[in-house]
Amino acid sequence: MEQKRKIYVKVTVEFSPEGKMSPRFITWEDGRRFEIDRIKDCRRAASLKAGGAGIRYTCTICGSDHYLFYEENYKWFVEAKNVN
Repeated sequence: MEQKRKIYVKVTVEFSPEGKMSPRFITWEDGRRFEIDRIKDCRRAASLKAGGAGIRYTCTICGSDHYLFYEENYKWFVEAKNVN
């Protein structure tokens, strides 16, 4: 299994009138900002590759699928490849 690590990111979120939370943009520490093109799935799940758990959003960003996690400590993270 490929080893990954948590990268905490800034997320711009939209709320529906019913209170549903939908992430719209991810901003990396270096300021790069990526629009979330589509949310394919949303469920409570664990990050088996980077550790941690929370609400896992399966998002399409720039044509590729990625997991975005929202932890109970109100932080967002993505799984990133370890750089050796």
